[in-house]
Amino acid sequence: MADSLGVAVIGAGMAGKAHAAAYRTASALYSPVLPPIRLVSIGDVNAEFGSLAAKRFGYERNDTSWQAIAEADDIDVVSVVIANSLHREVVEGLLAAGKHVLCEKPLSDSIEDARAMAEAARNASSIARIGFTFRRTPGIAYIRDLIRSGVLGNVLHFSGRYWTDYGFSPSAPMSWRYKGGPGSGALADVGSHLTYVAEFLCGDIKSISGGRLSTVIGKRPLPLGAVMGHDHAAVSDTFEPVENDDYAVFSAEFENGAGGFEVSRVAAGHANSLIFEVFCENGAARFDQRRPAEIELFLNDGPANENGYRQVILGPGHPYIAGGLAMDAPSVGFGQNDAFGYQARAFLEEVAGLSEESSLPRCATFDEGVRNMELLGAVTESALNNGKKVTL
Repeated sequence: MADSLGVAVIGAGMAGKAHAAAYRTASALYSPVLPPIRLVSIGDVNAEFGSLAAKRFGYERNDTSWQAIAEADDIDVVSVVIANSLHREVVEGLLAAGKHVLCEKPLSDSIEDARAMAEAARNASSIARIGFTFRRTPGIAYIRDLIRSGVLGNVLHFSGRYWTDYGFSPSAPMSWRYKGGPGSGALADVGSHLTYVAEFLCGDIKSISGGRLSTVIGKRPLPLGAVMGHDHAAVSDTFEPVENDDYAVFSAEFENGAGGFEVSRVAAGHANSLIFEVFCENGAARFDQRRPAEIELFLNDGPANENGYRQVILGPGHPYIAGGLAMDAPSVGFGQNDAFGYQARAFLEEVAGLSEESSLPRCATFDEGVRNMELLGAVTESALNNGKKVTL
C-alpha cells in the first residue's frame, strides 16, 4: 500500500464539487484502512472557480490545465468531471501519465471515443473507472438485493423516469449541455443514469424500441459571463440554436421482462426526480430520489384486501449505511451527496490495493461505460428511424 495518495479533481462545477467533497470525507467512512489522503488540486480553466473550490474543500492549490495535473508528481488519483466532449483527451492523457482516473458518466460524447478510452484503460498501468453514482444509493442497492435474493423474484416490468427542470426556462443560458448531436442532451445527461440503474436491477437490456427525441426550446441566449453547472446567469440578446434533445422516451426488453423510460430537462417543478417502480413475481418496489432515505415495498404475502405498498425506512441493516455515516442510526437519513462519498471510498480502496472481499463493491469499468453508451446509441437510432426496434 502506498504511504499516501494525492487526489485532484478536474472540473469545479456542480458535480466536480461533489467529487471534491467526497474525497475529503472518504477516509472517515467505515474503518480506517486507507493510507493518508492528500487533497492536492482542483483543476478548472476558470481560475476563479478552481480557486474557490480548492479553498472551500481544503485542497492545496488549483490548476488551470489538465496537463499540469498529469505532470504533477504529488498527484496519484484524478476525477474527471468536465464536458463530455473533453473526456477522451483528458482521460487518455492522465492514463498515459500513470494517474488513476475516475471519470464521470457518460464516458464520452461519441461511441467511437468511448471505445478508444476503454482500450486505453485496458492497456494502462493504472486503474480507470466510471462513476455510476446511483449504484451507491442504499435504497436502490437494497431493491437489487431483494430481487437477487428471490424475495421479490424475477422482474416482470420496470417503469422509470428521470425528470429535471434546469432547462425549462427559455432564458436559461446556452452551455455545452445544449450542444452536440441527437441523443447528447437529456438522454445522455440523465438518461444515462436511468439506463444503468435499470440494468443494475433488471439485468441486460436486449433491445430498444419506440425511441423519441424532442427539442422543445429551439434556441437559447448566450451568457454574459462564465456559468457554473445549471446556474441561470445573466444573458445577452444573442441566441444560438439548441442542437440536442430536451426530452426522450423509449421502451426496452430485458432477458426477463420489459420496461418504459422517460427523461426530461424541461419538467418544471422537478429539480432532480429519479423515480422508478419495478414489478416482480412476488411483489414490487418503488424508489423516489426526493425521498432517498426510504423505499416503498409491496410483497404479495397476505390477504388481498390487506395488501399494498408499505414504507420501509432505511437504516443500518441496509446497504452502505452501517459504518458509512457518522450517525448510522435508523431514520437519520442520507442523500445523493453521501453516494459520492461511498463512490470515492470504493475507488480509493481499489487504488490502495485493498482486496475486493474487504472493500465496497468496485466502481464500474470503462467497458461498462461503453455498454451504457451503446444503450443510449440504440435509443437514438430508434428515434431517428421512427421508433424501430434496435437489438443490442
